[in-house]
Amino acid sequence: MTKWLHSGRRRDLCALLYDAGELRAQSLKSRLESHYDERIDPRSFYATLRSLVESGFLDRRTEGLADVYALTDAGERALLGHYEWLSARIDGAPADEPPVDAEASSGDAPEGSDPNLKD
Repeated sequence: MTKWLHSGRRRDLCALLYDAGELRAQSLKSRLESHYDERIDPRSFYATLRSLVESGFLDRRTEGLADVYALTDAGERALLGHYEWLSARIDGAPADEPPVDAEASSGDAPEGSDPNLKD
């Protein structure tokens, strides 16, 4: 798994965007807070979005006063690679089976991506 997905919040944000296609930041934050059943610190939330955009896993565009986010192709590949790995663990795949790494299999990590992102 790529290091950018080590954060559960990053994975969850990407999963929400995969499902919705694109969302305004506030809607994305509200959906995540609803799922976690707790408030998320806005500074931390927006730092997570910023790191995903800077790493090339999310696209951001401005619509009026709101920022709208969508998963990039690289973000989708990484999310689906993680999903395959997780599904194999849940479905009882052999423990010695190597994990799927979508970034390694595609061979094209986003330019300038930082594998040691911190949230």
